[in-house]
Amino acid sequence: MKNLLNIFTFIFSTLIYSQEYVPLIDGYNEWQFTTCYYGCLNDGYYTDGDTIVDGYNYKILDGYHFISRTFLLREDILEKKVFLNFVEETVNTEYLLYDFSLSIDDSINMKNPLSPFIEDAGYYNLDSIVPRPLVNGNDYRHFYLSPSASNVVSTTNAIWIEGAGSLSLINAPGGEPDINGVGHLSCFFKNGDYFYANLDSIDSCEPTIILNINDRNDPLSNIIVSTNNTISSCQLVNIENVKLIDIYDINGRRINSYKNDGNKEFKFDTSVYTPGIYFIIVYTNQFKKKTIKILIE
Repeated sequence: MKNLLNIFTFIFSTLIYSQEYVPLIDGYNEWQFTTCYYGCLNDGYYTDGDTIVDGYNYKILDGYHFISRTFLLREDILEKKVFLNFVEETVNTEYLLYDFSLSIDDSINMKNPLSPFIEDAGYYNLDSIVPRPLVNGNDYRHFYLSPSASNVVSTTNAIWIEGAGSLSLINAPGGEPDINGVGHLSCFFKNGDYFYANLDSIDSCEPTIILNINDRNDPLSNIIVSTNNTISSCQLVNIENVKLIDIYDINGRRINSYKNDGNKEFKFDTSVYTPGIYFIIVYTNQFKKKTIKILIE
């Protein structure tokens, strides 16, 4: 009986780990995630366009705090690895985000570049790989990782899905998905096709960005943002339909939030901010949002 059980386990394991690799990056990719903060809010980002850097082909990330278009993704399908390249004026820095060639008990030096999590997160062990069905009914490998015994930096676990990436932000492979913190992946689409869904906090998943529809009746279309660095202030006008205003830095960290109770204008002091690029995200009562980039000098 024990021999039969061993044989079954070997066959099952072989089927799991020998299945064809499912690439993460497709022609067009859209991630939607949910954060419950002053109510549950949905955000999204996507790949928009291609570029070549240092001889490698990359997809350009856009949306959310990637709207600077300096975050690039590439995938080595043969090695089952996904990389992020952060492009700056003087230097480009590439990080290994995911290694789906890992076997159980292997380790990876986890990096969460330019995310709300610790960038150098230390070594993580791959504890288990579990096949679980996604929206199309097929099984996809879920990778469960935790800090290694020698890791004194990180204390949280991480989950990857082959074909989708982290259940947290795409640039945070070591980020623990937390609906009440940074957020949790809710929906993922490839070329507009439904790939992953978590409907614990939302009603449904629909690809929104790929439709590229310009709504002329959008209550956020008339918002004007002006920054006066001489008097250290930033003013938003025509915001009577705005419920919430979030301020993010270039690394995607939310550094301030303001509520708006029907006022048409809002002004905040910028003298407390370090000079650099910031992103203002405004939300309506229906949780429609608009992202505006500002420069504080």
